[in-house]
Parts: sequence; structure tokens; C-alpha cells
Amino acid sequence: MSARPVRIGNASGFYGDRLAAMHALVDGGEVDVITGDYLAELTMLILWKARQKNPQTGYARTFLTQFDQVASDCAQRGIKIVVNAGGLNPAGMADEVRKIAAAAGIELQVAHVEGDDLMPRLAQLQAQGIPFRHLDTGAELAEVDITPVSANAYLGGWGIAAALKRGADVVITGRVTDAALVVGVGAWWHNWSRTNFDALAGAVAAGHIIECGPQATGGNYSQLGEITDRRYPGSPIVELADDGSFVVTKHEDTGGLVSVGTVTAQLLYEIAAPAYVNPDVVAHFDTLSVVEDGPDRVRVSGTRGTPPPPTLKVAMNYLGGFRNTMTMVLTGLNIEDKASWAVEQLFELLGGQESFDDVDVQLLRYDKPDPASLVEATAHLRVTVKDRDRVKVDRAFSNSVVELAVAGYPGFHTTTPPGAASEFGVYWPTLVPASVVEHVVVHADNSREVIPHSVCTTAAALPNVVAPSGGSLDFGPTTRRPLGTVVSARSGDKGGNANVGVWTDSPERWDWLCSHLTVDRLHELVPETLVVLC
Repeated sequence: MSARPVRIGNASGFYGDRLAAMHALVDGGEVDVITGDYLAELTMLILWKARQKNPQTGYARTFLTQFDQVASDCAQRGIKIVVNAGGLNPAGMADEVRKIAAAAGIELQVAHVEGDDLMPRLAQLQAQGIPFRHLDTGAELAEVDITPVSANAYLGGWGIAAALKRGADVVITGRVTDAALVVGVGAWWHNWSRTNFDALAGAVAAGHIIECGPQATGGNYSQLGEITDRRYPGSPIVELADDGSFVVTKHEDTGGLVSVGTVTAQLLYEIAAPAYVNPDVVAHFDTLSVVEDGPDRVRVSGTRGTPPPPTLKVAMNYLGGFRNTMTMVLTGLNIEDKASWAVEQLFELLGGQESFDDVDVQLLRYDKPDPASLVEATAHLRVTVKDRDRVKVDRAFSNSVVELAVAGYPGFHTTTPPGAASEFGVYWPTLVPASVVEHVVVHADNSREVIPHSVCTTAAALPNVVAPSGGSLDFGPTTRRPLGTVVSARSGDKGGNANVGVWTDSPERWDWLCSHLTVDRLHELVPETLVVLC
């Protein structure tokens, strides 16, 4: 469409993000396209529950409020909007968007992308021999006693590109990859081919950086001292060039910070291997360069890409049962003895811990040895029970906790009154052959276009990036200090699968970090990382 870079701002990082962000992006300066990510892994379960109450919903309703605030301005200025807020019902949301546009007296072409929802075909796909094997545990879906309520394949960006090419002003998708929103825009704007893997990989990196909104502009950034403007961070913007290089920035006179550090942090968010697999390309994050390009401007270039795999990731969710939590307050002396007694009494009333599917007991020690106040003399005993039988973990559990009030340790009280159980969901990540998923665009004129999947071809060899081995390097005298004073970090999760990324700001510190922070050392520093998959 144009030789100049396309300017893309992201207005949402999750369902429930700042409602005013889209309006602020439009009012704050020039953008060509606004994107919004609303779909975390378990958000699909939230939307499924909403659709059980009202079959006409199943989408991220907050987007409609945001769209209503900017529709007229976007129409006047030609700003495109591409969001995955369609959730489980992109067609329904597209209809609602048309109603808002009509009420505002403006004409906007609205398209939507569908085909990601595999629930109507789940039994058929299993009968064809697709095992839906859990990516972490290796268990096959047929081997476990669960019934998914949602199953959505992660589509890529070519459906978005096709919709924009046909003149769509607003594109509503269901479950696409977070980065696909930017990939689709870049492919349309620059008319990329499907084999322009380096440019596509750059777009994946750009999309990954801005997908969580202000996380790229100072939000959740571990180096707090670098954030001198503590106003609410401005939404991130990428200026994506034809070769896949881009600049990360934000509107002038907005809060937060765009720096090499904030961009690096977001690059490491949720990432496992440096080869970041997407439906359109594998982006190799260990090939890119991140450099400062001026105040609140960071340039990312050199991203290499290779062909995508022949599979698509699928996010499944199922109802795991019901849970309830009660927290008892322990004060003064003999904290551990009091906690042990309370647990024994409670489960005597409840028929034993083995009567529940799962029990989690945590003694949270906030107390100090020589307290100066009641707060400093207080600890919490938090007990959580889970079971597929709601009755067992409902008021039968929380009322039993209260029954200890005058029968157990002195000073008993709870942080909340007895409450009801709540339903919880469980995430099941898996893969399916891309060939069994139909990627479809429904254009503004209601015509349907089937989008072919990218062909998996032989990947070109990329140079190996070798990290220093560390070994027995001598770094001279040492001092004991918090790791965070010399190392930055960013964590992220895909459902229950979490990562932590760490980096430093100099080659010398990097050499030390590679030598010091082994996997075993991380387990020592953060014992919670010693998780056994079951």
C-alpha cells in the first residue's frame, strides 16, 4: 500500500485493560491502525461462561465501549481497527460493531475471521486419530476423564491481511496468535509474500512487543528506578517498515518509558526457545538487534524468519471442578503449633484431606520475632480445597472453618466470612495439523474467503548464536546483594506454563550471569520453580 512504515498502536493487552486506552491512542497523535489483544488462554473459558448465560454474547464486551468512543474519529481519519475481541463469537461482535457505526451515522466496512473454533468438530477430529496430546504432560485427551468446553486453534495473520485488502475498516477475529494482529496489518500494508519470512518474523517480534499494551512502555518493568515519568504509561506504537524492521515508541507527553530495557523485557515475555513459533513464520529472536533510536524510541532490526511448522497450537479449556478458600489468622506465640492444630481439627470435621480431590495448605509467616504491633505478630493459615463435587467444597467447608472459633487455638478469626465455592477451569494446550483447520474471512459483503495455510518448506540454515559457557571464570572480589541490582527480569505465562527471562546491560555482567545463574541456582533462589508435572 505504501513505502513508508505503517504506524500501529495497541490499545489492549487483556480483557479488562484500560478502557480509555483506545480513545487516548486516537486523540494523542497519528496512527494508521489500532490493534487490541483481549484473549488470554483462560479468557476463552470466561467467554464460554458468558455465552452459557446469553448465547448472543461470547465476545469481549469492553471493546464495544472502546469502539463507540472512537468510531467517528477513526472513520474521519481512515484509522483501521484490528482486534481479537470476537472471542467465541466474532460474527456476533461484528454485527454489534455495525450497529454502533450505524447509530453514529458513519459507514464502516466490518469483516470478521472465523474457523478457529474446533468444538463443533472435536469428536470428529478425535475419530480421525488426532490425539490432542497435552504439550507439557504428553497425555492424550482420550486418556483422561475431562470434557473440553472450548477448543480454539491459533490462526495467523493472512485472514486479517485479506480482509484489509478487500477494504475492511474494522476486522474482528476470534483466537488468532497475539502477534498475528500486527503480522496481518504488515502483510497488507507492505504487500508481503508468504515466503518473505524475515519481514514476517520482524512483524511477529513487533506484535509480541506491543501485545500487552503498556508492558512495553514501562509497565511491570523490573528496573523501577529507570521509570522517571510515573504517569499511566502511554500505549505502545510500532512503526513497521517493509523489511520487517521497526521502531517502538509512544505518543508524546504520555507516561512511562520506551527504552532498550522495556523492549527487551517484553521480547522475553512468555518466550521459551528463541525460535518463536507462529502459524505464518518461525521468528528467531536470537538474531535481532535492539538499539536506542532517540528519546522513547527503540529500533529493532535484523530478525530472521524460517517457515512455520505444519501444525497449529490449540487452546483447550475444561471445567476442573469447584474450589473454596478460607484464611485463618494466627497471632502471638506457637504459630506453627496453632496452625497444625487448626488443620487437624478442620479435616477431622470434614472427613479427612483424602476426601477431597486436592487440598492446599499454606502457612504465610508475616509475623516477626519481637513484634512492635499486632500486625507484626500475625500470620495467616490459608486452606484451599478443590473437588468435582460442589457440595463438599461449598458452605460445608467454609462453615466448618468457622466452627473452630471457640474450639481451637486462642485468638481465632478469619479474614472473610464463610463463602460459597466457585467453579475453576483448567487449560489444556495441544497441537493439530493445520490442514484440519479452516481459516475463513467473512467480508463486509458477507462473502466468504477461505485462507490457505502457509506451506511448510525446508528452512534455510541460520547462524548459531552461542552463549558464553561461563565455566570457571574469575570475576574477582564479590559482594552479596540482591540479584535484581545487576540483572533485569520479566516473567510471563501461557496458562499454567510460566517462564522467567533475565538479561543484563553489559557484556561483563552477561558473562557473569551465564556463569552464575544456572538452572540449579534458579531452583535454589526460587524454590517454587521446582514443579513436578503430573
